[in-house]
Amino acid sequence: MRGYFGIGVERMSKAMNAGSLFRTAHAFGASFVFTVEACFSRAEVERADTSRAWAGMPYYDYADISGMTLPRGCSMVGVELREDATELPSFHHPRCCVYVMGPERGDLSPQMTERCDHVIRIPTTFCVNVAIAGALVMYDRLISLEGFPLRPVTPGAKPTPLPEHVRGALKQRTKGKKN
Repeated sequence: MRGYFGIGVERMSKAMNAGSLFRTAHAFGASFVFTVEACFSRAEVERADTSRAWAGMPYYDYADISGMTLPRGCSMVGVELREDATELPSFHHPRCCVYVMGPERGDLSPQMTERCDHVIRIPTTFCVNVAIAGALVMYDRLISLEGFPLRPVTPGAKPTPLPEHVRGALKQRTKGKKN
């Protein structure tokens, strides 16, 4: 699949949770990770991240939302346990996006929520750990966008293979005449 994703946290206070999230992001092939208004240093996150994700992908540390920049055409997806949010199993992930998680024991700020193009929720009865929530979102992205065989209808049956890709006829481009 073409495209990319990044994942980050806003106002997070626990470096171990960020390190766990970033390690998982590294495993799922994230293009970058970020923090916004974090209450810890990058060095603390690096101690918590045993995969050394920071050595293999960019890590952006924004002092506040106003300094946060995204690539052109990149959608922002907030992950929040809100009634009006789209449930994760019904969400179509954008090809190019960032996912932003709120702090432990808190919500995304109104300013961050305002910047989001989409807000999704994991259909649980209460909030789960930030790193677990991020892992669920990244796993859902993987299984919904990567072209895996279809799940069988009955337990134990073999997956239905996807049809083979058929390429169209070769098209030759010709340069138009200039006036």
